[in-house]
Formats: sequence, C-alpha cells, structure tokens
Amino acid sequence: MANERILIVEDEPDIVELLRYNLTRDGYDVLQATTGEAALDIIKESSPDLILLDLMLPRIDGLEVCRRVRANADTKHLPIIMLTAKGEEVDIVTGLELGADDYVTKPFSPRILLARVRAVIRRNDADIPGDNDAIQIHNLTIHPGRHEVTVDGEPVTLTRTEFQVLHYLARRPGWVFTRYQIVDAVHGDDYIVTERSVDVQIVGLRKKLDTAGKHIETVRGVGYRFGAP
Repeated sequence: MANERILIVEDEPDIVELLRYNLTRDGYDVLQATTGEAALDIIKESSPDLILLDLMLPRIDGLEVCRRVRANADTKHLPIIMLTAKGEEVDIVTGLELGADDYVTKPFSPRILLARVRAVIRRNDADIPGDNDAIQIHNLTIHPGRHEVTVDGEPVTLTRTEFQVLHYLARRPGWVFTRYQIVDAVHGDDYIVTERSVDVQIVGLRKKLDTAGKHIETVRGVGYRFGAP
C-alpha cells in the first residue's frame, strides 16, 4: 500500500469524488482544496507528496498556484500534475515551463492517471546525481568536477555551455525540459544562451557526441530530454 499524501486541487465535486475514490483505493492519503488559496494553505501546513492541480480555479488559478509553489524554497521540488480541460499545445507548454511534472487533460482515464501519479512519485524518489557526481549513462560518461565527457571511453571536447546543457539533461534522463527551463538553468560565459540558441547548442552536442548524440531527443512542441536507459 502507498503511504504518500496526494492533494487534489479541484472545484468540480464529481471529479473530486472520482479522484478520491481511485487514489484511496490505490492506498494514497487524500487531501482536498477547492480554491488556490486553500491549496496554498494546505501545502504549507500538511506537506503533501504530490499535487493534482486543476488550472481553472476561482480567484487564484492553477498556473499561479504552480508558480508560487515553485518560487518557495520549501516546496519547489514538490511534484505537480496539472489536470485540466485546457489541452492546447500552448497550455501544455505553459504548464511545463512553470514547473509541472506532468499534464493530464480531461476527460481522463483513472487508470492512466494513477499510472502517471505512480511514475511521477517514483521519478521524484529516484536518486538524482549531485552537481559534482559522475554520470554514466548509455555509452556516455560525464565528470562534472573535471569537466570531462567521454563516449565509449574516448574524450569529447565541449564548450562550457555545451557541457552545462548536456549535464542538465543527463542528470534526469527521461525528463522533458522546455527551452526556457534549459536557458534558466544554464548560464553561458562563452555563448549567450537564449531559447533560440538552445537549439543551436543541441545540434552541436549531437554532432560532437557522435553515437551518444542520438540520446538527446526532441519532444516536438515542448523541448528536449535525454533518453532514459
């Protein structure tokens, strides 16, 4: 049985009951808020393990709730799955750029939603390498402390910005990052990093990494990820 505490932030009673029933049956403890203000109070007081967040809420909407959660040092790593009827590409990109871990559109399958909840919690619990820990994935090895990268044991020369982009993606294989998130994480002294220049950095990385370059995957309309093993 799961022991994680899930906060449902949703103002439609039927959807709340559907979520509560399925989450409880799966072993989760369930908290509920019908407004953004109430959600922020519960997050502060009860420290949930994951938030299921509707976007269209009265007064403070879901995007603003997500923004405030990510801006708070105590909650910035709290997993968030956005659950909403707004399924246009621009809405998905906006949600991901604000820091959502996943995005589920209504109507939804409870089984698929539960699978995504489990995946996000599992991913959040996984050991993420520290800033200076060596990473070995596929045929690629990254040594942050020595600023070294090898592919099949052969050294690869990267610029400082290329190294930072690669390290940022490879630390969380399988995670999708928008160009904005990559820009925010990477500060290039040798290259002005913009959303447009991220594409240039990726092209250069793929070429320099040779056979390992294929593991940097484009997620159309969203951004990039380093393929999971």
